[in-house]
Amino acid sequence: MFNKPYQFKKSVWFLALLAAGLSQAKAQQEQVKGATQDESGKFISGVSIKAVHGGSGKAFTTSSTDKGLFSFRTLPEGGPYQFIFTSVGFQPDTLSGYTIQQGKPLALSVKLSPITTDLEEVVIGYGRIARKDVTSSITTVQAEDMNVGVFTSPAQMLQGKVPGLTISTNNSNPNATPSVSLRGASTLRSGEAMEPYYVIDGVPGASLALVAPDDVQSIDVLRDASATAIYGSKAANGVIIVTTKRGKTGQTSINYNGYLSLDRVAKRYEMMNAEQHRNFVLENGYSLEPADDLGADTDWQREVERTGVSNNHNISILGGAEKTQYSVSLNTIKNNGVIKGTDMGRQIGRGFLQTKALDDRLTASFNINTSITKQNDVLALDQGLSVYDAMYYYLPVSPVRRADGSWFETPDRSQYANPVSLIEENTNFSKTKVIQAHAKVGYEILPSLTYNIDLSMQNRQFNNAQYYSSLSMAARGQNGRSIRAAVEDERKVMEMNLSYDKTFNDLHKISALAGYSWEENNNNDGFQLTTSDYYDDEVGYYNPGMANVVDMLGFGPYYLSTLRMISVYGRLNYSYNSKYLFQATVRRDGSSAFGANNRWATFPSVSAAWRLSEEDFIRKAGIFDDLKLRAGYGVSGNSLGFDAFTAQRVFGATRNFFDYVIDEDKVTPLRTLAALRNSNPNLKWETTSMINLGLDFGFLRNRLTGSVEVYQKKTSDLIYDYQVSLSKYIFPILTANVGEIENRGIELTLNGKVIDKENVKWNTGVVLSHNTNKVVSIANEEFTRDFIELSDLGGAGQTGISQQRLTPGAPIGQFYTWEWAGYNEDGISVFNERDEQTGELTGGTTATPQRKDQTVTGSPQPKLVLGWNNTFTYKNLSLTGMFQGAFEQQIMNATRARHSNVFGNAGQKNLLASVLETEKPRDINSHYLSDRYLENGSFLRLAYLTLAYTLPIKNLPIKNLRVYTTMNNVFVLTKYKGIDPEVGLGGLTPGIDNRQTYPRTRTFMFGLNFNL
Repeated sequence: MFNKPYQFKKSVWFLALLAAGLSQAKAQQEQVKGATQDESGKFISGVSIKAVHGGSGKAFTTSSTDKGLFSFRTLPEGGPYQFIFTSVGFQPDTLSGYTIQQGKPLALSVKLSPITTDLEEVVIGYGRIARKDVTSSITTVQAEDMNVGVFTSPAQMLQGKVPGLTISTNNSNPNATPSVSLRGASTLRSGEAMEPYYVIDGVPGASLALVAPDDVQSIDVLRDASATAIYGSKAANGVIIVTTKRGKTGQTSINYNGYLSLDRVAKRYEMMNAEQHRNFVLENGYSLEPADDLGADTDWQREVERTGVSNNHNISILGGAEKTQYSVSLNTIKNNGVIKGTDMGRQIGRGFLQTKALDDRLTASFNINTSITKQNDVLALDQGLSVYDAMYYYLPVSPVRRADGSWFETPDRSQYANPVSLIEENTNFSKTKVIQAHAKVGYEILPSLTYNIDLSMQNRQFNNAQYYSSLSMAARGQNGRSIRAAVEDERKVMEMNLSYDKTFNDLHKISALAGYSWEENNNNDGFQLTTSDYYDDEVGYYNPGMANVVDMLGFGPYYLSTLRMISVYGRLNYSYNSKYLFQATVRRDGSSAFGANNRWATFPSVSAAWRLSEEDFIRKAGIFDDLKLRAGYGVSGNSLGFDAFTAQRVFGATRNFFDYVIDEDKVTPLRTLAALRNSNPNLKWETTSMINLGLDFGFLRNRLTGSVEVYQKKTSDLIYDYQVSLSKYIFPILTANVGEIENRGIELTLNGKVIDKENVKWNTGVVLSHNTNKVVSIANEEFTRDFIELSDLGGAGQTGISQQRLTPGAPIGQFYTWEWAGYNEDGISVFNERDEQTGELTGGTTATPQRKDQTVTGSPQPKLVLGWNNTFTYKNLSLTGMFQGAFEQQIMNATRARHSNVFGNAGQKNLLASVLETEKPRDINSHYLSDRYLENGSFLRLAYLTLAYTLPIKNLPIKNLRVYTTMNNVFVLTKYKGIDPEVGLGGLTPGIDNRQTYPRTRTFMFGLNFNL
């Protein structure tokens, strides 16, 4: 039935083939084997090893195991092969010249060096570069070195960390955003036109609301034009590049960071209490209205304040395999301000996925980010309708409520409102939703040539709801007033570029980039509805259809603005033996925001560096471990803050109505149409050119490192609104390019490892910045102006009198005020009198000063800005603190002037307690804004102090369990008499403290973070 000899032969052949197959499999496994270690000999897992065949260019990839071992099994025979080893946190290494031969397996071993300051990579825009090859002014701040606090914006984490970067957070309002400026103000426009350009994970112009501070891995600040010119027309104020945390190959972790914080007001104005005010009125011939004095002693500041309790929770999952990395995070924060009715809540979700395909030549990534922000705020209007003003001026002799439970109000008194009722009877709620999707694909066409394409879309929806109740002092007689607004912004960006990186003969390194960018912004697409006369306050703003009156002028300034920009750009980097370095960039931008004759502009830059420490004569000196001289020049522009109508002729509806007669018995009111803006076909970009010289150095085995920077920044073709003749134009104002601003400065950075022992370490870092700001001109042949007046702060007897001027030869914000000359025989403040023609002192004084009597009295620009960071570590215990300061700037304390108005306020409004010692009781001019209220704003603040302890946990899945406590605004040393001296260090009107200041707080945080 069976042929046994045949079966036997068949079995022998099968065993022989099986043995041959096993032998071949073993041979494949033994083609290449090896191990990856660090410098101490410890095996490293998750190291990516790429084998590149020199002839065909084909690449094969594997990674080391958890024991640090790796192997290749199926490499084509021949060669030469190049083996490239890469791992996060280590310097890449390459082994070259190997040949694969059958039966001759290769044994490889590599020790990877950790990345040091000299070898780490920095982001330069559309790419990365080794720190040692940088030719521009770029500062990198890693996550572990950033500030700690209750922050709602990543920008706050940089305060005191970057030379030349001024971040002013002059109040603790949870809804406020910090003012950010780099190397001085260089425009006459406000808002985003004054601030740096933000790039998040490669997406230019992305919203900071999409990034939780805990998700930030590093921030690179591009400070000079040779670095920023690659971003062209949006980079005049510098570029801040945020990189978020991503998963790593071979590592998976679940991370948590959370804190609870308590906020208390750090300093209050000492206002008169009830007894002091009654005595002052009685003793100096003033009178209190009997209806005001009900025997109370109310501290209005404490009535509107509370302890702000806030919390933050951040959970993230990071990980990756050989070819795929991912990260997911969720952040929620609730920040309750110290003023009742002010709070901010935000939830942020982020997801990222990256993978490789096609023999690792294709890298594709996708991330989606969302945030929802909800905010409540209180009234901060003028005419006294501000909680931040009323909490000081309301009389202490009056109670919060009357005996019948109604608010204690005095409606017939000008600019006088109960601050508690301003909170309780008015609602201001906002909700903002932002969603962003970003996809990126990179394809390695050749081993040194990669094609990249980025696509991103961002949508922002803003909704605001306000309701003024029938008892609101802000809507008197309207029987309830509602405002609802809904606005949408949309942004689309496409970036394509080719990048080339090649090293020849281990000496010549060339990196080149050529790209194309397309961007479209559809902003301000929305509407507003304003209604009043409600039947019941309970309806609130939810049902405007219940109102009886629709405000025909209350539809809001919302109109769709579509802007498009097309750009081409290129960059070339060359390095000879990492000793002589060169970089050149160029970008050409075209934007629909500008006039038809000037929609295109070119922004070039060039920079070079000489690594002197690579020269033999420097090495032999034995002094420097690192020494690099840098020089750069570049041109960038400022197109931020424009809409599609800036350069266009616009007609629209005015606030006026006329009666349109339909027939004899029917008349209807219609809106009047008129010109609202002139066209300017010659309107173009503001252009900033900058020269930067830098010296980087390192001593004592790089235990002391630092840099010195000197720069000159000139901005020309400043954009401002000028008065024009109606005989030539259809509207009396024209937006035009006129003027020039110059900033010059010097910056110093020092970082030292004072103590660097196994269990004890002390690291310290200092950044010092000096900037001189000057308005060079504000006129040309067509538009002639000697000065521009700013900061009309109001006040009785001072209508139309401004406190600052833009004047050629002077800094932005220069104070131009009266000079206080003491008192006359009647105890009235008098001021120096000046000649109207010459402006010189006449030698006389006057109690009724005029505009002609004003003169230059000071500057709000600091002469020195300081950041001093320290970290002390003892085993698992660390103490970190940061001092910040600004020196030799002046502040106009209009708040103190307002509450020192003895003649106007006594018996009508409250006064500062200091008035009892500083003011004459019958001085009708005590509140006049003269140099008397210009104060020295110099300060030194211990911005935060953090004590942390990492628990030594063993045999548990929890890693890096760290508990910490932080105090923000520990103390401040200053002579300033206001609440806080950090007043408006940026913007067009810096140094103004005028009645609308949210109290500065002292924060106590208790936090916990760990990994699984």
